[in-house]
Amino acid sequence: MMRRPLRTVSAFVAATLLLGCGHTPTGRHQLQFFPADQVAKMGQTAFVQMKQQTPIAQGDATSRYVACVAQSITAVVPKPQGGGKWDITVFKDDQVNAFALPGGGIGVYTGLLKAARTPDQLAAVIGHEIGHVQASHANARLSTQYATEAGLSLIQSLAGKNPEESRNIMAFLGMGAQVGILLPFSRADESEADLLGVQYMAQAGYDPREAIALWQNMQQIGGARPPTWLSTHPSSEQRIANLRAQLPQALKLYQPSRKPGCAPVR
Repeated sequence: MMRRPLRTVSAFVAATLLLGCGHTPTGRHQLQFFPADQVAKMGQTAFVQMKQQTPIAQGDATSRYVACVAQSITAVVPKPQGGGKWDITVFKDDQVNAFALPGGGIGVYTGLLKAARTPDQLAAVIGHEIGHVQASHANARLSTQYATEAGLSLIQSLAGKNPEESRNIMAFLGMGAQVGILLPFSRADESEADLLGVQYMAQAGYDPREAIALWQNMQQIGGARPPTWLSTHPSSEQRIANLRAQLPQALKLYQPSRKPGCAPVR
């Protein structure tokens, strides 16, 4: 009963992949339906809103320290796609987190310094977040979500008029899309950002081996987490194993002479 809908959706997915496929800096294929300048404007708008809604650290030792590390990373990477420039903001918030947005916004929460305890470890986080922007992961996530929702809507329209049958099909395929498409794409993005991040930090003069120490710190302060197959991020153990495998190549890029004297906050 489901064969005709699934054949139709398969054709839709194949056409979608052909029309909207792009490449990341590592050569990975991903969907990119939206113009880079459009995604950049979305990121810039979101960054302005975040700065309006969250207290900002300005002019203090913490903001100067974070800016020093971030600027040393942005000095070795291209400008953000779609226009704009790298704009670094430190938010007064206990979240152990940071982000970078299309259009160049980089946000670091003061709580991150509980895990990123050295300039090298902070550089690992900032390099990772910039890696997401350089690989157009936001565009890919928007595109994947769009394609998935369009495909599920198509299945629903082909599933027939029986309400119970339609609900069952949509529930099954909705979970399948989440676990089989959306989450793995996100884990792949995170792993790629890790790879790019250690390259950027090494080129900026930060020791890529400290990326492993960072995730060991994250393990110590992290709480209970869902199984990897239901997580949008790889486990810390998996990330550490991947980073160890990438270290030989990253160490070839390591330029300690470039490392600026960014004094951490004590």
